[in-house]
Amino acid sequence: MSFFCRVDKSTTGSVIKNVARLQFLAPSKTVDKTNIRPARGRRELYRHSTVQKAPGPKELEDWFIGALVGAGQCSQHAPPRLLYSPNRRFKRPQSLQSRGNGSCSFFTTRRLQHTASCEAASPAFINQSQLLALVDQYDAPYDSSAYARDMYQLSPGPDLIISDKSEDVEWPPREYQWSTEGHAKEVQQLGIALRNRYHDSEDIYHLYRLLPAPRVPYLSAKMRHRLLRHLGTIERKDEHSMLRYLSVVDDMKLNAIPMTVDEWNTATSFVARYITKTTGVEVEAALQMFKEMEHGAGVLANSATFNILFDAATKAGKFHLAEMIYKEMESRGLSYNRFHHVSLIFFYGLRGDGDGVRKAYKAFVDAGEIVDTVVMNSVIASLIRAKEPQAAMQVYERMVSLYNQNGNSGLPARDYQKKREVDRALVKMARIARGKPHLLELYKRDSIIAPDVRTYRILINYLAVHGGQLQTTTKLLDEMSWFGLPIHGSIFLALFHGFANHGGEMYSHWTTVRLESVWAAFVKSHHDENTDVYIGKWIAIWALKAFAKCAGIARTRQVWDEINSNWAGKDEEMDHIKKVLHSLIEKDCDQS
Repeated sequence: MSFFCRVDKSTTGSVIKNVARLQFLAPSKTVDKTNIRPARGRRELYRHSTVQKAPGPKELEDWFIGALVGAGQCSQHAPPRLLYSPNRRFKRPQSLQSRGNGSCSFFTTRRLQHTASCEAASPAFINQSQLLALVDQYDAPYDSSAYARDMYQLSPGPDLIISDKSEDVEWPPREYQWSTEGHAKEVQQLGIALRNRYHDSEDIYHLYRLLPAPRVPYLSAKMRHRLLRHLGTIERKDEHSMLRYLSVVDDMKLNAIPMTVDEWNTATSFVARYITKTTGVEVEAALQMFKEMEHGAGVLANSATFNILFDAATKAGKFHLAEMIYKEMESRGLSYNRFHHVSLIFFYGLRGDGDGVRKAYKAFVDAGEIVDTVVMNSVIASLIRAKEPQAAMQVYERMVSLYNQNGNSGLPARDYQKKREVDRALVKMARIARGKPHLLELYKRDSIIAPDVRTYRILINYLAVHGGQLQTTTKLLDEMSWFGLPIHGSIFLALFHGFANHGGEMYSHWTTVRLESVWAAFVKSHHDENTDVYIGKWIAIWALKAFAKCAGIARTRQVWDEINSNWAGKDEEMDHIKKVLHSLIEKDCDQS
């Protein structure tokens, strides 16, 4: 029976059985294994990168499966648990009545707070010293802008020169709308769809394509701006969404219809970020779009434009170019905001400069920006890139500690649209509160600093893939369930990658039995429509490599048959996976 079919609990065997009402793993057949129940009781919070005394084989087995069972489960339906640290015991929070906030218990309130938006705000004020204490500072006090000035001196070179000649910037557009006679129905349908801010982008683009070429002149200025906003507001940029957006941009350019600076910025962002790994090609395309925006359309760039260019250059490893871009921004008198400071944290992480990451974070706080989970995730990821995983784990622990100290406030929003709105609101709030300390303190009360799915993705990816620390990975999975965070496909990708790197060795914790439990969990989550887990090229590749390393080529073939019969990937993806499988088979033949 294929794992991808619905699991029949009456006929399948049991690796995991009776996981109370929180069952997350599908029952699976495992030869010569007894029924295993998920571990219960207190959990310890990992401190530093050195693993504490490892539990015995049976204890770790129960714990590992129990963590997988709990990961992705809604805390609303889970028994209440508290986080623990080896060196410190957290007391169970008192009822809110003792705090003067009502008669509900702490855990009842946490369940009420578990909503899609998680908008609950912490009643306690997080002061400046608490924010700075989240990240260690090893240097003496310094000028918060000095590091930026020093950065610009690293690579002297030609400045970016913006032409101010009239023939370069004067481009008188024609603002007009063609008569909709004969196409009123199509325009009306598109207008109705555009009124819904969260309407599906693909559907809107289809309605737009129903109009006859050149299409865009049939739309009013308001509809054109709404159209570009819808097509540009997506969670994951890819080649399809980029071409979709740029096709409308081309229609507007061909008809001499102007675009706003935000629309130009979105186009620049698309060409720079439509693939996962930014290279010099994408940076060059972004600079070309920037040139066309200023020289051709006569639209002057703003701070967001330079942040997009800086981010692209940084991710492509072109640090000198990134410094030049920020120098040009400074020479124009454009001010920094939240996004620029976060980009600088990321910049120093990619350069492997841990002290630079700390200075950039301190500059963020000193600038009066509002710290939240997004900022702390950037710090954690940057410290890991700077080869300081212990410091990253300390930041994570302090986030959890601060969350507990301040009354267990709400969790960050999970929906992409809400996250985007929160980011924009924090930028606006920081700008309004600049120079008004009392107002800034008021806004900080609404800031949420707590781990989210991305926090655990960053940490687990390092610990599983590079560190090979299964015990610590399991603890983090357990803490994910405590926070009620959903399992994510990238978590499974990291786990399979970890088994491929560290499994198949004597005395390794990365055993075949645990790999089978991860595979069963992946299959179960794949069937759950409420999780962001799906079969993709890299999931398939690392699953095959993991089974080849831990379970042998025969079991690897079975896993591939299950994937192949239940996933219709693109031809090039399937060919790539088949090549990987063929290489695994050849390697096994050579070894035997």
